[in-house]
Amino acid sequence: MHTPDKEDQTPELGLEARLSREEGPARVVAELIDPVLSDMGYRLVRVRITGESGQTLQIMAERPDGTMTIDDCEAVSRVISPLLDVEDPISGEYVLEVSSPGIDRPLVRLSDFERWAGYVAKVELTRMVDGRRRFRGTLKGITGSSVSVLVEDASEKVEVVVPFEDIAEAKLVMTDELFRLALKRQDEQGEEYLG
Repeated sequence: MHTPDKEDQTPELGLEARLSREEGPARVVAELIDPVLSDMGYRLVRVRITGESGQTLQIMAERPDGTMTIDDCEAVSRVISPLLDVEDPISGEYVLEVSSPGIDRPLVRLSDFERWAGYVAKVELTRMVDGRRRFRGTLKGITGSSVSVLVEDASEKVEVVVPFEDIAEAKLVMTDELFRLALKRQDEQGEEYLG
């Protein structure tokens, strides 16, 4: 079991601090739209630019409760599209795509790791912990600014604790349990619910 030592200790991060690993134009877009989304009552999840010719700018957002409807995506698009046209942070033409995080969503805030405790996730780190950079296991929650994951190691389960700031990328893994939860939420939210 890895427990953070003094070198691992980091100042307490707020539950809503976003793990942002965007670089270049994606980082510029994230910094530009994050406050706008916040003012609209949404949270930025991730910004990605894909493709070289015929680029797509993907902006993933959600309400604070983790939901996002088609109407929400349209509202976000209507507000940020003109802002991006004026600021022009991406060279060349691109297609703007606003989406929800989906069922097997990225985990980008400490609150995500707490909210999704009990579900399976893949976690990739920026540095080695216990001789590994990648873990797949059941989220156990958070302690301070560290994330706990229960992983299968040979025939036993081992709890791995990693500082939030050392996470390069994390996302939920599609399981039957997660799929059932998504169906239940869709029934509760109606057909427009995107995850």
